[in-house]
Amino acid sequence: MSATLSAIREPAPLRALEKLPSYPWLVVGVTCIGAFIGQVDASIVQLALPALESNLHATVASVSWVAIAYLLAYASTLPVFARMSAISGRKLPYIVGYLIFTGASLLCGLALNLPQLIAFRLLQGVGGGMLGSNSLSILATAAGPQRRGRAMGMFAAAQAIGVSVGPVAGGLLLHALDWRWVFWVSVPFGLAGIILGWLVLPQTAQRDSGKRLDVWGAVLSSPALATLVVCLSEFRSWNPSTLAILAVASAILLILFVWRERQVQSPLVDLRLFKVAPFTGGVVGVALSFALLYAMFFLMSFIFVRGFGESSVLSGVRLAVIPVCIGLIAPIAGKFYERFGPRWLTTGGMAFCAAGIVLSWRSLSSAVPDLLSLAVGLGLFGLGLGLYIAPNNSATIAAAPAGRTPEAGGLVNLMRVMGSMVGIVTASTALSWRLHATGGSGERTVGLPPHTVINAAQDALWVLLLFAIAAGVAGLFRTPEADERPQLKTSTPLRETR
Repeated sequence: MSATLSAIREPAPLRALEKLPSYPWLVVGVTCIGAFIGQVDASIVQLALPALESNLHATVASVSWVAIAYLLAYASTLPVFARMSAISGRKLPYIVGYLIFTGASLLCGLALNLPQLIAFRLLQGVGGGMLGSNSLSILATAAGPQRRGRAMGMFAAAQAIGVSVGPVAGGLLLHALDWRWVFWVSVPFGLAGIILGWLVLPQTAQRDSGKRLDVWGAVLSSPALATLVVCLSEFRSWNPSTLAILAVASAILLILFVWRERQVQSPLVDLRLFKVAPFTGGVVGVALSFALLYAMFFLMSFIFVRGFGESSVLSGVRLAVIPVCIGLIAPIAGKFYERFGPRWLTTGGMAFCAAGIVLSWRSLSSAVPDLLSLAVGLGLFGLGLGLYIAPNNSATIAAAPAGRTPEAGGLVNLMRVMGSMVGIVTASTALSWRLHATGGSGERTVGLPPHTVINAAQDALWVLLLFAIAAGVAGLFRTPEADERPQLKTSTPLRETR
């Protein structure tokens, strides 16, 4: 299979573009389009969840699968596509990822019921996995070490702009049209990504043609992840014995996956990277920062729409405070990282996040919520994430040993999606639990008194504070030297099993 994959020829970029001094930034721009539409889609879906709960007659737990399904498919397929792309080249999988993502977005808007919508979101996640497995590697290679901090800042800014546009555009679409358009809005950008990717992206300079695709690792990883996510998401509503069986199956599959990855020469996930403490702390921070972002989006969507009874347009504007603040500070944080390193930027970023969470909680404590304090709290939260994400991503990739940048970039993207999934699952579970404890059924927010929804979501905010503290602690694993690149010890060769 490796010989077949390595024989695939990639189309060359336009020679006129390749000769431009700004060509590396054109490549970075194409990857930023993918970052933009991915986050537009993610943030629009978060705002649309209350509408989907009503229109599709779903529970809070089941409608959360519209968001979780995409992330689950993304995370399950990303390591597989990352290895295949390392063998075959990164350009064609990236373009095909745009194609699948765009086609699935169109199908999501045509779904007739919730199961169909979830199925199409799974397909969309496969396209996202192809994009995510290559985006940071393409960006890091094009930018080079001297421009990597700025390029990562631009990438984070594109994500932030996408998350900023998503709630506002989603609010307008939900108000003027219906929920289907929140998926169709990504289609034009996806088509642009396909065309520009074909014309701009360089051919892959180096391929790991001597390596093999770990088929058994791929077979083990997806069901292990799927069963784990189902256990976390449905533990309140499913039979305990059924969940226990799933939990045991997930644990066995994960153990087998780790064992397999430690044996093969070309693993899907290079577990040796986790022996480097700064890298491990960095990827944990990646997961926690995106868990924070998407858990906050989930909870605030229900607070604004169900608790405050606001229109989708106004709710979108309020939610946009977070990503706007991320977008304003992320490029500046990228430049500061190049001068001062990541340690104090990331620690300070999580301090701002924690302050924002506490202020948001306090603003919801009175009989009449203090909307100004809530806006300030969400702004502090966004500024903290903006200070954290770009420096943390850059430092995490830089902490990987020389020659391991593609593997490191793939793991950063994998942990970003895993964190987003954990954030949504945790927020959904906490909200359902508190709804049940404060007088609701725990199943739906439709028809509940506004104060019940607000109080339940407010209680769930304490989980986010724990995430922020943990992310701040993860940053302490860094070395003071910003440019230190630890090397892996390879004195003991890995064995390959066939």
